[in-house]
Amino acid sequence: MSRFNSYNSLQRLNSLNFNQQNRFYIGVDVGTGSARACIIDSTGAILSICEKPIIREELKPNYITQSSSEIWSAVCYCVNSITRDSQIDPNSILGIGFDATCSLTVLNLENDSPVAVGPNFSNNNQNIILWMDHRAELETNEINSTDFTGLKYVGGKMSIEMEIPKIKWLKNNFPNNSTFKNCNFMDLPDFLVYKATGINSRSYCSTVCKQGLLPKGVDNSVDGWNKEFLLKINLSELVENDFKCLGGSTNKTGIFYSAGETVGPLSEKAAEELGLTTNCLVASGVIDCYSGWIGTIAAKTDLVIPTLEKQNHDPSLNNSMDKAIGRLAAVAGTSTCHVVMSKDSIFVPGVWGPYRDIMAPNYWLAEGGQSCTGALLAHILNTHPAYGELSKLADASGISKFDYLNSVLERLKLERNERSVVSLAKHLFLYGDYHGNRSPIADPNMRAAIIGQSMDSSIEDLSITYFAACEFIAQQTRQIVEAMTKAGHQISSIFMSGGQCRNGLLMRLLADCVGLPIVIPRYIDAAVVFGSAILGAVAAEDHTGLKKVPSRKPRVSTLSDRPGAVSPYTAPSATASVTNISAMAPLTFIGQEGGFPFPIMTPMAEKNEFDFSTEGNSSTDTNTNTNTNTNTNTNAYNNEHASSLKFNRPSKLNLSSAPLNSADKLWTVMERLSGVGRVVLPGSVDDPDRKLLNVKYKVFLDLANKQREYRKMVDEVESQNKL
Repeated sequence: MSRFNSYNSLQRLNSLNFNQQNRFYIGVDVGTGSARACIIDSTGAILSICEKPIIREELKPNYITQSSSEIWSAVCYCVNSITRDSQIDPNSILGIGFDATCSLTVLNLENDSPVAVGPNFSNNNQNIILWMDHRAELETNEINSTDFTGLKYVGGKMSIEMEIPKIKWLKNNFPNNSTFKNCNFMDLPDFLVYKATGINSRSYCSTVCKQGLLPKGVDNSVDGWNKEFLLKINLSELVENDFKCLGGSTNKTGIFYSAGETVGPLSEKAAEELGLTTNCLVASGVIDCYSGWIGTIAAKTDLVIPTLEKQNHDPSLNNSMDKAIGRLAAVAGTSTCHVVMSKDSIFVPGVWGPYRDIMAPNYWLAEGGQSCTGALLAHILNTHPAYGELSKLADASGISKFDYLNSVLERLKLERNERSVVSLAKHLFLYGDYHGNRSPIADPNMRAAIIGQSMDSSIEDLSITYFAACEFIAQQTRQIVEAMTKAGHQISSIFMSGGQCRNGLLMRLLADCVGLPIVIPRYIDAAVVFGSAILGAVAAEDHTGLKKVPSRKPRVSTLSDRPGAVSPYTAPSATASVTNISAMAPLTFIGQEGGFPFPIMTPMAEKNEFDFSTEGNSSTDTNTNTNTNTNTNTNAYNNEHASSLKFNRPSKLNLSSAPLNSADKLWTVMERLSGVGRVVLPGSVDDPDRKLLNVKYKVFLDLANKQREYRKMVDEVESQNKL
C-alpha cells in the first residue's frame, strides 16, 4: 500500500468531531524480553499499562532470533488489555506510537510472509535477528575495512549489532540467492508501523542509526543509500529496483519519516486485531532508547535550573525544538544510553552519530553509552560473599537491597567517624568495564579492575564495594559528558530514566561527579513506553490540537534544606526530590480501585496556578492522593463524546513531504505531556565530597589509560615470542 492510498481513509475522519477533553493515545514498546503498551490521556497521565513476555531463541551461541508474528500477537494482547482495563472507548483513542529494539526483521517482498533467518533456516517463524546477535563478525570486519565515508556517522565503524552486517551474513548463508533477492529488510520499529498501517515506510531513526542511510544532503547524499558502498561489500541485490529491499531511496520510491510524523491511520485489519478503530493515526516509530529521550527531556522541574529557565523564557525558543539542545537523556537499565541533540553535526570520538533527521528534520543526535551499569551493580552484589546475608536482611526490613546498603553506609559513617559516606571508599578504586567500553574509549577489550580490596567478606565490605561501583558509573558518565563537551556539545543537564533513578545515592553521585543537575522524569520505569505514547499524540495532532496544560511555578530550593536529612547520599531525603516510593499515592484506574503496577510521579493537576514557593513541602505537593487529570466516570468516554471528533488536517493532503514545523510540533506535544520531573542538584564546587570525587576522577582516568598501556606492553612481547 502506498503512502497516497491512505488519503481516503484519512478523509473519512473529516466527518468526525471530537470533544477535546476526551482524547487518548497509546504507546507500544517492544524490548528484548517483552512487549508493553500504555494508554495516556491529554494531560500525559498513564491510565493503564500491560506487559507480555516474548521469547528469544538461541539454537547456537551468538545466534539469537525472535518471531515477528509472536511479537505482533503480544502487542495486540497488550493494547487490547489496556483499552479494556482503562474502560476507554476505542473511538476516543486517536494516536498510537511504536518503539522497539534495533533488530532486523525479514519478510517476503511479495506476500509479507516471514523469512527464516537461520542458523538452520528451517523455521520461517523465526524471522528476526535480535540486536544482540553476534553471528556476523566476519561480515562486520569486511564492511569496516572499506573507506566508506558514511562510517564516520556510526563512530568510524559499524557495530556487529547493526543491520547491514546481518544482511550480508544472510546473503552469504541463505540456501539460495533467490530467497535473498526477494526479501524486505526492515528494522523492528518500522515493521510494527508497517503491520499497523500496511504502508511500507521507513523511519530515519532506524535506517540512519542502524543501516547506514545518509539523509539527502548529508555528505552530498541523493538517494540515502550509497550504491558504491553496497556494491563494494557485495550486496548488489540491495541496489536493484531503487533499493526496493531496503524500502526504496529517499529521492524516488521510498517513504521516510522523522519521529512522530503521521504515517497513516490504522488499517482495518490492524484496528480489528488491536481492538481499536481506523480513526487512530499511526506515528513513525523510533528505536527504544530514543523513545526514552522523547519521554524525559521535555519535563518541567520542581527546582529552578538556571540554564533551563533561560531556555524556557527565551521568546525566540517558544515551542521550539531548540529547547532540547543541551539536555542529555540517560536511558538507564542493564546498560545506559546517552542521547543528546544539536543543530549542527558534531563528531565525538567513541560516540555513535551524529545522526540527522532521526528525531526531527535538520536536527542531529549523538548516542554514547555504558555497556554495563545496572548489570555492574547486579554483578557486584551477586558475586560478593555477603550477598545471601544482604538478601535476608533486606527482605526482613521490607526495603530494597540498595536501600539497605545505603543504610549500612550511613551507619558506617557514624561508627568510623568518617567525614561523609563518600570518604568511606576513599582508598577503594573500582574500574567497572567488565563488558568492554562503548564510550568514549570504544574498546571492547576493556575489563574491570579493583585496587584496595581486602579479604573482608562482611556486609559492610559489600556496602563499600557497592558504593565504589556507583561511583564508577558516575565517573564514567562524567567522562562521556566531557568528551561530548570537548567536541562542541553544550550540555546543561541530564534527564535520567529507568530503575536506577530510585537509587538516591547513585543520583547524588551522578550530580556531584558530573557537576550538572540530574532530572528524574514523571515516570521512572515507563519513560520509554510513555515516549511512544507521546509519538501517538503527535500523530493525533492531525485530528485536533492538544489542550494546553498549565505550567508549574518552580520552587527555589536545595536538597539540603529538607527537614530530617541525615546524609545527602543515603537518607530517604536523598531521593525526596526524585520520588519517595513509600509515600507515593497509588493511581486509581478508571472505574476501579487499586495501585499502579509501578511507581510514577503524580500527574499535574488541572488548576489555574501551581505554587511551589513554600519550603519543605514537596511531599505534600507531589504525593497528594488525588488525580484530577483522570476522569473516573466511565460514561464520560462513550460513543456520544467520540462522535464529536474533528479532523483538522488540511483539506489538500500532501503526504509526500514532512508536516509543516514538524520539529516544533513534536517538541510542543512533548512539553505538554511530560509533566514535572524531580531534580538532584550537585553540591557546590567547594564541597569536600566534590573535591574528593574530582581527585578520584583522575585515578579513574589513570586506571583506564594504564590498562590499555599494560595490554599493549604484553601484546608486544607476546608477538615477539611467537616469531
